[in-house]
Amino acid sequence: NIRWISLWCRGFDPPHQSETRTVYVANRFPQHGHYIPQRFADNRIISSKYTIWNFVPKNLFEQFRRIANFYFLIIFLVQLMIDTPTSPVTSGLPLFFVITVTAIKQGYEDWLRHKADNEVNGAPVFVVRSGSLVQTRSKNIRVGDIVRVAKDETFPADLVLLSSDRADGTCHITTASLDGETNLKTHYSVAETSVCQSVSQLEALQAVVECQQPEADLYRFVGRVTVTQHGEEIVRPLGPENLLLRGARLKNTKEIFGVAVYTGMESKMALNYKCKSQKRSAVEKSMNTFLLIYLGILLSEAVLSTILKYAWQAEDKWDEPFYNQKTDQERNSSPILKFISDFLAFLVLYNFIIPISLYVTVEMQKFLGSFFIGWDLDLYHEESDQKAQVNTSDLNEELGQVEYVFTDKTGTLTENEMQFRECSISGTKYREVNGKLVPEGMTDDSPDGSTPHLVILLDALHDCFLLSDTKYFHCCHKEDTQIELLFLKAVSLCHTVQISYDQPDCLVGGGDPFSHVNGFSSNHMEYYASSPDEKALVEAAKRIGVAFTGTSGDTMEIKTFGKTEKYKLLHVLEFDADRRRMSVILQTPSGSQVLFTKGAESAILPFTTSGEIEKTRLHVDEFALKGLRTLVVACRHFSPEEYIDVDRRLNAARTALQQREERLQEAFSYIERDLQLLGATGVEDKLQDKVQETIEALRLAGIKVWVLTGDKHETAVSVSLSCGHFHRTMNILELLQQRSDNECAEQLRRLARRIKEDHVIQHGLVVDGASLSLALREHEKLFMEVCKNCSAVLCCRMAPLQKAKVVRLLKTSPEKPITLAIGDGANDVSMIQEAHVGIGIMGKEGRQAVRNSDYAIARFKFLAKLLLVHGHFYYIRIATLVQYFFYKNVCFITPQFLYQFFCLFSQQTLYDSVYLTLYNICFTSLPILVYSLFEQLVHPHVLQSKPGLYRDISKNAMLSFRTFLYWTLLGFCHAFVFFFGSYILMGEDTTLMGNGQMFGNWTFGTLVFTVMVITVTLKLALETHFWTWMNHFVTWGSIAFYFIFSLFYGGLKLFIRVALMFRHHIEAEHVDYFTVSCVFLCHKMALELCIE
Repeated sequence: NIRWISLWCRGFDPPHQSETRTVYVANRFPQHGHYIPQRFADNRIISSKYTIWNFVPKNLFEQFRRIANFYFLIIFLVQLMIDTPTSPVTSGLPLFFVITVTAIKQGYEDWLRHKADNEVNGAPVFVVRSGSLVQTRSKNIRVGDIVRVAKDETFPADLVLLSSDRADGTCHITTASLDGETNLKTHYSVAETSVCQSVSQLEALQAVVECQQPEADLYRFVGRVTVTQHGEEIVRPLGPENLLLRGARLKNTKEIFGVAVYTGMESKMALNYKCKSQKRSAVEKSMNTFLLIYLGILLSEAVLSTILKYAWQAEDKWDEPFYNQKTDQERNSSPILKFISDFLAFLVLYNFIIPISLYVTVEMQKFLGSFFIGWDLDLYHEESDQKAQVNTSDLNEELGQVEYVFTDKTGTLTENEMQFRECSISGTKYREVNGKLVPEGMTDDSPDGSTPHLVILLDALHDCFLLSDTKYFHCCHKEDTQIELLFLKAVSLCHTVQISYDQPDCLVGGGDPFSHVNGFSSNHMEYYASSPDEKALVEAAKRIGVAFTGTSGDTMEIKTFGKTEKYKLLHVLEFDADRRRMSVILQTPSGSQVLFTKGAESAILPFTTSGEIEKTRLHVDEFALKGLRTLVVACRHFSPEEYIDVDRRLNAARTALQQREERLQEAFSYIERDLQLLGATGVEDKLQDKVQETIEALRLAGIKVWVLTGDKHETAVSVSLSCGHFHRTMNILELLQQRSDNECAEQLRRLARRIKEDHVIQHGLVVDGASLSLALREHEKLFMEVCKNCSAVLCCRMAPLQKAKVVRLLKTSPEKPITLAIGDGANDVSMIQEAHVGIGIMGKEGRQAVRNSDYAIARFKFLAKLLLVHGHFYYIRIATLVQYFFYKNVCFITPQFLYQFFCLFSQQTLYDSVYLTLYNICFTSLPILVYSLFEQLVHPHVLQSKPGLYRDISKNAMLSFRTFLYWTLLGFCHAFVFFFGSYILMGEDTTLMGNGQMFGNWTFGTLVFTVMVITVTLKLALETHFWTWMNHFVTWGSIAFYFIFSLFYGGLKLFIRVALMFRHHIEAEHVDYFTVSCVFLCHKMALELCIE
């Protein structure tokens, strides 16, 4: 309708009319029946902010939303509307300079975005149209087009995979540009479309895709495809495994064909172009507070001057002196309007006490200063060739104010490089020694020459090992052997690992994907997994003798001691954070169905009904105490009737367009029960280098460290002890497994009493996710009281949103501490975005944390220098910059106020208008900018070796009200000295020149201004502790520039005055008044020389 058309013209898209969209493959719209066409976005990506038409109004609107810019705009307009003592140029020129510089910077950045957009939108692509393959530009792709993508190309839109050059219709992709994961992911097409491998077959394809409307979640896609074959409609479910996301890259596959379902700004990649919430530093908040105070001073001076003017003019001789008679209009004007006009005039006269150039200088300091982090070689990680990067320069000084650090464990404190160490199978603990599983207490080469138990059992399986074969279950006559082999097969089959071969192109075509795998030597293949745990377990099983050798379509192949077995993959029950487990349903070589599942012990053990449950639980706790990451493995065998029911439930849930996730969760819960426990694994994730030293340095700096992790509490406590987060002498308090609000509250009270009784001892708190939920629900204050009295806090079994809630809870507490969150995975993004400062670790869990962070570093150990050195420098520099700016503007404008007492408050300006304009822009701007970039109060090595120095600047110490008062009073004192010192120097006798010429008010004002420029520049020089050649250049150069400028400006001003004086006399005779003026000046200068 008309309303939505008008909104669309202003940049708003009309809402989607339904919850789903219908996409006709190859845009074959129905010829008969009721059909309402849907409107979809085109395939242009627009990351730019402006267009050539809206740049000026939109940019001006955004800039004048800043209160300082808007204030100076009002002052400028007042100067234009009423008779003010200063020229509109004095406010207009600085404002124009600030607005222009900012607009040029933003315009250039947006031009770069336009340039990048044009490259992407103009990229060549191939689409199927009118029975042939047509080359076009990416921006011309429409929803419903069939697009061809070749190997190593990126997908130009979100495509549902129709077919590939592989017989099974699968393809491999990498999503490194989306989530940073470099592992190969397998995506699938439905069987009915996978056979369409030529353009003619695709042109004849009759299919309709129904799917949800666009959403930003990269890992969620709900849809179904209806294929019409021989008049019959076949419906197949579509999920994330069928969707190829824009920005991902095709690998190990010659070509694929897909139908575009989401294009342009509706693609998932574009929907993730979200603006992070604006974070403001404590310094910026203090700066705004100071601005309000100075605004109050400005208004007070203006009101006082206006009142004194009318008090002075109460006497007739001052109200209307003989030499300045009022006009009739002035006598009859309204007193109220005259008062307002005088008030505004004084407001204009004193308005320079608010420094407009402060914002520009602060922005330049932050922008230029941020480069020092990237240039710091101490923050460069040579092994990964990664340097520190700054995503947000607005928070540099906040690095010097951090009071709490919230850190993830895996990949942040640890390397996230997993190594299989131990396992528990059927109640017996084993460890890996030289590629063999050895029972606890035995070695690979036993002293008595005997062979370890498991090795004997596994060797006996070389000839009889089929999983469901009755021969297998009886040939060895040993129940332990059955479980042990079943455990190894579960580890080799229950995963989403992909394999990359030395010659990946050998997979292309219809050949046997396993034909090149002779044996299972690591020389032939390399495992890729999204989870390092999965990769470590599959590699360990391979070393022991049960090797996963690849997949082909829905077939998974393993080699058990050299003998090949093929299993049909029936269903994958994907991992999610709520279930904390993943499962596969397989058809064994003998034709039976079995479910393998693995996950956290809290997600598996409650659903087991057989196996060595208690022994395994004990072993899992022992693994955790050693700091190992644990997973529990189980299985379930289905009867034919049970599997039919399971298959029906899964298909019904997966084809649902409404509430699919809820129905899948119900189906998964129904399937993953009555499990047979097989065993557990223990994988080691070693600590990163210098983690303990970094945590200790942060503690000495007065920063409290909280560890927030999803691991079980035994593992987390063990790692906390090994990394120095918890000390051995620390009293560890626990808030675990609380089941009710009352129980949780009582435990918190007990912990609070213990802390008060043992106030001398350091305390550490361990809390799990379930107890935390109860504590945050009704007992926030009590929980925070306990936490704040603990030296270290460890939160385990945490969901991502719980991490953010903990950060928010502390961040919004009455003390308002500055918080920092650091992590490396997608599960840390919410925490990173919630904290005042977010830092991403460039780790192995993708780049989502890095992309959403304010700063990114390669290792946790770099955090110490980032805070203790860079944070210290940035804070001191910008704190001094802000205070100094207010100081020099008080020095600047106070003499103007004092001068009014000597000119009957006539609003006469003390300074020349050019000096008013250039004071903040030219004469005093560069020294403070260079100071704020290079100043070092203490040497960096001293700051790192003595972390306690960080406490001296904590809690915004250098921008406290006391410090602010010192700089303000200093400014007033210096201003009084400038003014009255100059006044006393001149005294009553103003005929100080040798030729008898008298000084006037401009001479007096210039004298005050000269003393002021020299004094404020030298004051900054006295504050400078670290001198570079650039400091010397701008400090002494600014003073020299002022004198040189004044010399030339004074001569030019005299020249213009003389020229204007003679102009009207000589215009009638048509004489060149420029020549006359020059001659007159030469005569005047010669006369003065003769007199001297």
